[in-house]
Amino acid sequence: MSMIDVLIRVDAICKKYDKYDADKHRNDAAAAGDPFSRLYAAVDHEIDAAIEKSERAAREGNRAAAVALNTDVRRTKARLLEEVVKLRKLAAKKVKGLSPEEAELRGDLVSALPHRIKSIPDGGGGGGAADWNGGGNVRPGMKFDSSGLEFISEDLDTLKNLAEDMNEELDRQVPLMDEIDNKVDKANADFRKTNVRLKETFRSTRNFIIDIILICVILGIAAYLYE
Repeated sequence: MSMIDVLIRVDAICKKYDKYDADKHRNDAAAAGDPFSRLYAAVDHEIDAAIEKSERAAREGNRAAAVALNTDVRRTKARLLEEVVKLRKLAAKKVKGLSPEEAELRGDLVSALPHRIKSIPDGGGGGGAADWNGGGNVRPGMKFDSSGLEFISEDLDTLKNLAEDMNEELDRQVPLMDEIDNKVDKANADFRKTNVRLKETFRSTRNFIIDIILICVILGIAAYLYE
C-alpha cells in the first residue's frame, strides 16, 4: 500500500470520528480564519459530493441523465485540480502557531488530493486515474482536457440541430420545387404550341400572297389576250 493510500484511509477514519473530536470543535473558530483550512474543507466536501454524484450516475437508468451527471463530475474534477494548486501554495506558507509536523501533514494531505480527485469515476470508460494520467489510448504524461471535449460536443450538437433544420426546410421546399417544375413544363408545352401555330399562320399567309400573285398574272395574261 502506497503512502498516498495510507493517507487517504487515515483521512477517512478521521472523518468518521470527527464528531467525537473535542479538540477539533474547540479549534473550529481558529481554523475558520485559516485560508488553507477553509479551502481544504471546501475541496474535501466537493470530492465527497462528486463521489456521490458519480455513484448516482452509475445507478442511473436513464442514459441521458447519466451522461449529464458524469459531465458534471468531470467539470468538478477539473475545477478541484485547479484548487489543488492553490492549496499547495497555501500549504507552503508559514502560519503562526502551526507546528512543523502539522505543516508537513498539510503537504501530505495536498499531495494525496490529486489521486483522490482523479480516481473518481466519471464515465470516461477507463476509470478516473487512468483517464487523467494517460490511460487507454492516451500517451503517458498527456493530460486529458475534458472541457475541450465538452465545447466540441456542444458545437457538434449545434451542427446537428442546424442540419436537422436544413433537412426540414428542404422537405418544405420540395413541393414548391415540384410545382415550379410543373409550371416550367407547362410553359414549355405552351411555347411549343404557340410556335406551331405561328408557323402555320406564316405558311398560310405566304400561300395567300402566292395565290394573289398568281391571280394577278392570270388576269394580266387574260387582258393581253383580250386586246
